[in-house]
Amino acid sequence: MMSYEEFVEKAEKDEEWAPGWEAIDEVFDHLYPNQQPKHFATNMTARAMFGGNEYLDGYSIYTSANGYQHIVTYGMTNLYFEKDKYGQEWNRWGYEMTMKLPVEDVQDCMWALDVLSNMARYTYTTNRFFEPYQLIGNKGQPIKLHTDTAITALLTIADTEAHGVDTVYGRTDFIQLVGITQPEYEMLSNNVPRIKEFVEKLRKKYPNLETDLNRTESIVF
Repeated sequence: MMSYEEFVEKAEKDEEWAPGWEAIDEVFDHLYPNQQPKHFATNMTARAMFGGNEYLDGYSIYTSANGYQHIVTYGMTNLYFEKDKYGQEWNRWGYEMTMKLPVEDVQDCMWALDVLSNMARYTYTTNRFFEPYQLIGNKGQPIKLHTDTAITALLTIADTEAHGVDTVYGRTDFIQLVGITQPEYEMLSNNVPRIKEFVEKLRKKYPNLETDLNRTESIVF
């Protein structure tokens, strides 16, 4: 990792340098070489720094050869040049969020961006962050509004492909949100130690733990 002096010098030479953003891109560029992702920036005036309720700066969506869109957020970590953030153990919350959707059209991912935005807002406003193998309920309602999907909740895992990286601001991991059914959510809520076992069962059908809104069967034990 570059020294503090090198860190400051690089920023002085390039006023647009965003080391945290660059670190995220490097991880995903390694996963998807020579691919230009679809990027969606959030509305500047809606961002929290300007009094709005949007805590993310944007999202990139990559197309996997394995048949899904891979979404990553920007904003749970420090993205831009900040002198006083150099050399911390964790880069702000310590992670960016991801989701994987088995769809062909990027426009079919827009609902998931709203979910990720809500998760970011929750963390920033409550100071409660996510770690792998946690459950996120939605009061039994579909995670995609105005649909009858059986996927009503989420669980968190370390992204199956995007591995964490040490940055000038500290560690940045990638936490993947995985959609689950209501019976699964209720079962796991009462059997938290068995979440890892459930994840391995789900991986038999979805090796990279994609969130399939068309999934109707539940894995219960």
